[in-house]
Amino acid sequence: MNAQEIRKAYLDFFAERSHAVIPRAKVVPDNDPSTLFTGSGMQPMIPYLLGETHPKGVRLVDSQTCLRAQDIDDIGDNRHTTFFEMLGNWSLGDYFKAEQVPWMFEFLTEVVGLDPSKLYISCYIGNEEFNIPKDTVAAEIWSKLFADKGLSSGTADIGSEAAGYARGIKDGERIFYYDGSKNWWSRNGNEANTPVGDPCGPDSEMFYLFDFVEHNPAFGEHCHPNCDCGRFMEVGNNVFMAYKKVAEGQFELLEKPNIDHGSGLERIAAAANNDPDVFKISILWPIIEKLQLMSGKSYEAHTESMRVIADHLRAATFMAVDGISPSNKEQGYVMRRLLRRAIRYSFDLGIEQNFLQEIVPVIADMYHDDFPEVAERREEVIATLVKEEKIFRQTLRHGIKMMHKFAADGLTGTELFTLYDTYGFPVELSAEEAYTQGIKLSANWREEFDAKMLEQRERSQTAQKGTFKGGLEGHDDIHLKYHTATHLMYKALRTVLGDHVIQRGSNITDERLRFDFSHPEKVTREQLDEVEKIVNDVIAEDLPMTWKEYPTAEAFERGALGAFGDKYGDTVKVYQAGSDDHPYSFEICGGPHVEHTGQLADGGKAFKIQKEEASSAGIRRIKAILS
Repeated sequence: MNAQEIRKAYLDFFAERSHAVIPRAKVVPDNDPSTLFTGSGMQPMIPYLLGETHPKGVRLVDSQTCLRAQDIDDIGDNRHTTFFEMLGNWSLGDYFKAEQVPWMFEFLTEVVGLDPSKLYISCYIGNEEFNIPKDTVAAEIWSKLFADKGLSSGTADIGSEAAGYARGIKDGERIFYYDGSKNWWSRNGNEANTPVGDPCGPDSEMFYLFDFVEHNPAFGEHCHPNCDCGRFMEVGNNVFMAYKKVAEGQFELLEKPNIDHGSGLERIAAAANNDPDVFKISILWPIIEKLQLMSGKSYEAHTESMRVIADHLRAATFMAVDGISPSNKEQGYVMRRLLRRAIRYSFDLGIEQNFLQEIVPVIADMYHDDFPEVAERREEVIATLVKEEKIFRQTLRHGIKMMHKFAADGLTGTELFTLYDTYGFPVELSAEEAYTQGIKLSANWREEFDAKMLEQRERSQTAQKGTFKGGLEGHDDIHLKYHTATHLMYKALRTVLGDHVIQRGSNITDERLRFDFSHPEKVTREQLDEVEKIVNDVIAEDLPMTWKEYPTAEAFERGALGAFGDKYGDTVKVYQAGSDDHPYSFEICGGPHVEHTGQLADGGKAFKIQKEEASSAGIRRIKAILS
């Protein structure tokens, strides 16, 4: 089975078992102060794992697109990617181990067709200090499933990863018990680091053995399932969320435990190929084939360059689909770094024109059937990425020339800042290029660069108390006020400028709101004054802020506004300002907000637009405060 077939088969498999298929969340989470990107399949599900009722019920399944920017420097081997899909299924207080373990065994061996003799399992060894028992229940279920196939199912107590490298695997062993550093799930890691009040529990991971791959002793003396040498590849993880941490060192059983399962689509597809190279699967290999055709060079001779390009452009394409544009800040900076790194590697292949124009359509073609938003935004995405390529190519050669000019005595952080500030080189790209070219970097280049960046922020007065991490900086009272003010301003902008105004992004701190929206020209001061007046009038009216859940189709029929780039399930939460008969605003949003608009001020003038400027082509940006 190819990756597209595996994705569909997984969704169908669990739909047949009464799971509601839910849409993916964007790779940039809305109103989540904890992270820049959706980095795991369960991340959008945290509210429901913490007890909130999901509108689709207690059995759910999806394929979630994920992005991990911290993995950028690892790209080039055969299994790391910054962008990936997680196949996930959840039981919210419904079924548990007795159903989940056999289902996953059936899916992997009967549906995908993996050889069960190449599957190995890890389970939780328990923790006497916290009175949490060894997970023999899951191990016994796995053992019976393997025995039914006529396979050995011996168990072994490993404990730590280091112990695994020291011990290795003995004949007949297939199920391995590891400690909480490997087989315990919480939002913050092992048992001791689990936040008080959070659900948590043991997990059971599934590994596929590429028996023809030789163990590399550089990773450890002996191989074991959690070895990083590439002989074993994790293809899925069942989290048995059975506990709640009630105090430091104290856990109690949940009355209704949850299942949180995640399987890497790319890795299952690689296992189905019986090839540890994930770049040879059907949602990456077409990019490699196009690169070979354009360059006249082979994958075998230019493996790292082609892997980096394929991964980075797939990630950047989905970022663009979800409304991100390249910039020098936060998510936009990561996107710019991915694109410019890919373009730099294209030079190694001798591809110096029509690069993204040729590659991005290949990526879009692989996804447009399964993710309609890719088809809907295809031309806009191509235009966004091609524009960035043109900008970078204009500066790339000159920047490299300047790097060599600076480099007579080695590059300092100050010179790297100049390359970043003047020539648009992400500092990590400059460091990589220096290494490739054999140019020495000063010992404290990173500290020098960071100091220059801090000086620039202070000069431009853009320093913020917190980092923008997806919409809201936090959930304090002031953040709720600014979030509510954003709704009021959005409606006012559409009233003054027209219905073509669509939200393209927002950022809320405890000092101001920032709002990006589509509009073809500068907003005049007179128009801004009118927007201010409308918002302040609504604040003075002290309208109630309420919310209701609606079927999605009904919400849109009633005139609800949705956030740009969002996909919705069958049910949505809609916030409104004002009465049901005559609401001022009516907008799909997850919250949170104040209860009355009057809370934005104690009366009188409260809302003030500080600045209006261009954000990117056809996109304007407003910064406003509550005073």
